[in-house]
Amino acid sequence: MSMPLLAFEDVAKSFTLHLRGGAVLPVIAGATFAVHPGECVVLGGASGSGKSSLLKMAYGNYRCDRGAIRIRDDGRWIDVARAEPREILALRRHVVAHVSQFLRVIPRVGARAVVEAAGIEGGLAPEAARRRAADLLTRLDLPERLWDLPPATFSGGEQQRVNIARGLIAERPLLLLDEPTASLDARNRAVVVALIREKRAAGAGILGIFHDADVREAVATRVVDVAAFRGRAAA
Repeated sequence: MSMPLLAFEDVAKSFTLHLRGGAVLPVIAGATFAVHPGECVVLGGASGSGKSSLLKMAYGNYRCDRGAIRIRDDGRWIDVARAEPREILALRRHVVAHVSQFLRVIPRVGARAVVEAAGIEGGLAPEAARRRAADLLTRLDLPERLWDLPPATFSGGEQQRVNIARGLIAERPLLLLDEPTASLDARNRAVVVALIREKRAAGAGILGIFHDADVREAVATRVVDVAAFRGRAAA
C-alpha cells in the first residue's frame, strides 16, 4: 500500500468544563488510523462520539492532548499537533481542503468570487479558477443569477453548495469533509457523491463524516468506528 497522506497516532482529546468546576470530559483516546491516497475513510459512531473533534484536530482547529497527527506534504511530514500556525496555514493552502457544515465568508463578496478565490489560493491560475468555479456551481445547480450575489442572502442548501464548490475547487491531495450533504436535496447529494468519487479516482485521500446512510455507503472505502476510541477515553 502507498504511504498515507494523514496518520493519527495514539491521539487523545479532552475538554475542560469551566462552568462545571473545571471538570475534565474525555472525548477521544488512543485514536490510531491512517488515510491513504485514493480512499475515503468515513468516521462512524453516534452523535457526540468525537467524530467532528477528530476532523477539527486534523485541520488544526483543535489541539490534541497527546499523540501525533501527521500530514504528508511533498515528501515531508508535518505534525499538526505541534506545528506552528504558519505551517498549518501553508498546509491549508496547498495540501488540505476542508468542507464544514457551515459557510463562513467575507460579507458582500459574491458566491462565484468566493469559489474563485479558493481556487487561486490553491494554485489555480485566475482564468482556470473562473472556469472551474463556473463548472462546479453549475453542477451543483446553483442558478447563475445568484453567482454574483453574497451567499449570506442564500438558503442553507444554497450556501452549502457554495461551501462544497469552494472546498473542492483546488487539487489538494487531502480532503476533510464534515457532513457536506447535510442540507442538500437528493439531486445535489448525488452530485457530491460523484465529485467525491472523482477526487478519489484522481488520487486524493478523504476523511469524512456522513450521517446520510446512502451517501456513506456510496463513498466509503472503509469505516473507522470512533466509539472504540471513545471507549478507551472513558476507561
